[in-house]
Amino acid sequence: GVVVCLGSVGLAAFQAVGAALIFPLFGFITRSKYVSRIPLLQPFLFATLWVVVEWFQAHSGWSGVPWGRLCLGQADVLVTLQSASLFGSYFVTFLILVVNGLVAFAFLYPHRRVLCGVLVLSLTASNLIFGIAYMNIPTKQGEAVKVASVQGNLASGDEWGAFGLVERSMDIYEKLTKEAAHEGAEVVLWPETAIPTNIDIHSSIYDRITDLASECQVTILAGVFTTAEDGRGQYNAVVTARPDGSMDEVIYAKRNLVPFGEFVPMRDLITTLIPPLTEINTLGSDLSFGKEAKVISYGEEGEFGISPLICFDSIYEQNALESVRCGANLLAVPTNDSWFKDSRGVWMHSAQGQLRAIETGRYVMRAANTGVSSVITDKGEVLDKLAPFVTGYVLEDAHLQTSTTLYTVIGNLFVYLCMALVGGCSVVGIADVLVEKKKVKQDSGC
Repeated sequence: GVVVCLGSVGLAAFQAVGAALIFPLFGFITRSKYVSRIPLLQPFLFATLWVVVEWFQAHSGWSGVPWGRLCLGQADVLVTLQSASLFGSYFVTFLILVVNGLVAFAFLYPHRRVLCGVLVLSLTASNLIFGIAYMNIPTKQGEAVKVASVQGNLASGDEWGAFGLVERSMDIYEKLTKEAAHEGAEVVLWPETAIPTNIDIHSSIYDRITDLASECQVTILAGVFTTAEDGRGQYNAVVTARPDGSMDEVIYAKRNLVPFGEFVPMRDLITTLIPPLTEINTLGSDLSFGKEAKVISYGEEGEFGISPLICFDSIYEQNALESVRCGANLLAVPTNDSWFKDSRGVWMHSAQGQLRAIETGRYVMRAANTGVSSVITDKGEVLDKLAPFVTGYVLEDAHLQTSTTLYTVIGNLFVYLCMALVGGCSVVGIADVLVEKKKVKQDSGC
């Protein structure tokens, strides 16, 4: 009961603290004599504060989980998300808050309604016009490759355990891969931990994967476990089997492990205070963290690159950014969302893939154990998908894009500018308080 309470209430409460801090900080800043002179700044300052807090919540170490970001609500209205290709998805969040803030401001200050209305229409129209143009103006498309995202419909509770279940998983993914290859697939992606075993130990599984790639003449990206570089731990990894029957030497290890699922943060402290929390780790021991992006060469001369982002990795924009800067022309997201069954969680995670596609200008192929598996264009359009608890695969053409978006060049510059603005306003606010205290002290004759 304690563990469930901590997981369902504790994490939500912890994340809520950041949002709660926005309001007192906003009040402090807007009371500054310089800021208070221009009330219309308030909607913009509030949006700026929100962006900064949302960024910090996403990048606060193991506790940072950017799962329910505001801009995700626009995943079904793709034209509103295209500006993420310019300044990142935090810019979309900023626009949402500014527009709503201006509407609220118009009700509070009726004499400013016309100006607020003009600003709302200008911001909304500009974002929509850019989105429509960006999605519809023809652009140069990279070389097309037929990709298959395979969904074996095996939940984690069914997979992990006896070697017999590993064999069962292998049988299912082998069958689906052969079917996809028969329909023309050239690259086949299996989900995260599709084969839940360390292939360095079970060489028979290693051989089956490489033999399958050779037989079907496809490139297989398979989710497995591998031995960590230090030889003492394990990676949650993606290995690549080539059509020539070889295993690529590039192995991608998951960089953002799930706290209390794949590792226990602050293990010594947690063991002392709440021992049951150390026992809910799915594997019984902590996995090792991957250290960097990896790009798997693809093409006749290896001129293209495919970069995996395993599950949690895909909700952190800097991971996709690093992959593209390292030469990725296609992003591959193997994931295990079976924990969420068919709840909103699987769809929210899928929407993160759309954000990464728009930000980086790359197609995203996404394979989930029990769903949602999909192929997403560089504009965030879902070409095809498999709903939860369906066995099969998604087969589509993905273009190996070589162009760059502005966001891949400047990264989160917009967020850093927001930080600078918040910092500057905070300094001004603190200076006002100090001056006021000094004046009060002088007036009192002290």
